[in-house]
Amino acid sequence: MLSRKNVSMWGVLKKCIGMELSKITMPVIFNEPLSFLQRLTEYMEHTYLIQKASTSQDSIHRMKCVAAFAVSAVASQWERTGKPFNPLLGETYELLREDLGFRWVSEQVSHHPPVSAFHVEGIKSDFMFHGSIYPKLKFWGKSVEAEPRGIITLELPLHNEAYTWTNPTCCVHNIIMGQLWIEQYGNVEIINHKTGERCCLTFKPCGIFGKELHKVEGYILDKSKKKICALYGKWTECLYSVDPATFDAHRKSDTKRSEKDRKGSTQSNSADEDPDEMPPPEAETVQVIPGSALIWRISPRPDNSGKYYAFTSFALQLNELNAEMERVLPQTDCRLRPDIRALENGDIDAASAEKNRLEEKQRTARKNRSKSDEEWKISRWFHQGPNPYTGAPDWLYTGGYWDRNYSHLPDIY
Repeated sequence: MLSRKNVSMWGVLKKCIGMELSKITMPVIFNEPLSFLQRLTEYMEHTYLIQKASTSQDSIHRMKCVAAFAVSAVASQWERTGKPFNPLLGETYELLREDLGFRWVSEQVSHHPPVSAFHVEGIKSDFMFHGSIYPKLKFWGKSVEAEPRGIITLELPLHNEAYTWTNPTCCVHNIIMGQLWIEQYGNVEIINHKTGERCCLTFKPCGIFGKELHKVEGYILDKSKKKICALYGKWTECLYSVDPATFDAHRKSDTKRSEKDRKGSTQSNSADEDPDEMPPPEAETVQVIPGSALIWRISPRPDNSGKYYAFTSFALQLNELNAEMERVLPQTDCRLRPDIRALENGDIDAASAEKNRLEEKQRTARKNRSKSDEEWKISRWFHQGPNPYTGAPDWLYTGGYWDRNYSHLPDIY
C-alpha cells in the first residue's frame, strides 16, 4: 500500500455532504488495486457453503448453509477501507476456479446509475448464483454509507430451489480524521421460494460502547412463521446455530446484564458518545451458547495483509495475469485496466494519469453515441428483465461468454 497520511479527503468531500458519491471523482490514492467487479467476486470465497447446501437432504440445514454464505459474503469487507475502482461501462471480469468448483462472469451494464451484473455456475452444475448490484453511496460528514441495492439469487437445481436476498448496508467511519473502521447494519431476509421457509437476520449497528459491533443474529422460520432455529455470531468471524428457546433465554439474561451495566455508568458518558468514534476492542469474541453448532468460520488472513490493503488470500489473487490468461481473456477484462495495474505496481502518477484518461475516453464515447442516434447495445452478456422469483427489475445472464468469441467487444481501455 501507498501511505495516505499526507492526503486530505476533506478537501474532496466537503462539497459532497448528502450527495450521491458515484458521480464524484476521487484521487487514486484512496483506491485499492481492484475494480468493483473484482471486489464482488469475493462473494465466492466460501463457496463450500453453497456446495454443502446442495448436498444436504434437509431444507433447514440448507437454509443454515445459505444464511452462512450470505454472511460470509460481506466478511471480506472487514478493515477494507480502500475504495475499489469504478468499473467502466462494458468492463468485464471472469474467474474460473476449478479448485473451488465455480466459474464467474460479471459486467458493468450501466454507468449512471452504476450497475454491476454477475452470473456464477457450479462446475458440477450443482448451483447457479446471480445478481445485479447498484451500490448507492452517500457521504454524511464523518462517514460514507454504501447501500448495495439489488437482488441476489441462489439456485440449487438438485432440489429445484431458489433463494433470494439483499445485502446489508456498509458504513465506513472517520473518513476525515481518526482511525477508519467499518460496520454493516440492516435486516437481511433470505427466502426459500419453494418451501416458503425464510431466514431473517439482523446485522446490528455498533451501539454505545461498541457492544453490538459486527454482531449478526436472527431466526429461520417455517412457512407458518414458527421459529425453527436461531442463528448468531459476527460477520467478521463466525456463525452458529442453536435452538430458538435456548437463544431467547440467553438473550434475555444478556439484556438484564446490559441494563445493569448501563445504570452503573455515568449519564454524561452516554451523552458524549460519538457514533463515529472507533469502538474499544472487545476482550471476548463471540460468546458461544451451550448446545450451539458452528456453521461457518472465517478463513484467517495472511500475516502481511495490513500492508496489502487488508486483502484476504482470495482477494490477493484476483488481479493475477499470466500469459495463458492473456491469450483467452476478452479485451474488456479488469486485469487489463492500466490504472489498476499501475496502482498495484506502486506507480501512483501513472495510475492517476491512466484513470483520468479512461474516464475521459468513456465520456467521449458516451457523447459520440448520443450524437449518432444509433442503437447501441449496452450489455454484451446480460439483459434487463424481471427476476424469475421476485419479479423485481434485474439483469439476467444472456449466455455465450464462455464460447470465447470476443470479436464484437468495445475498446474501452
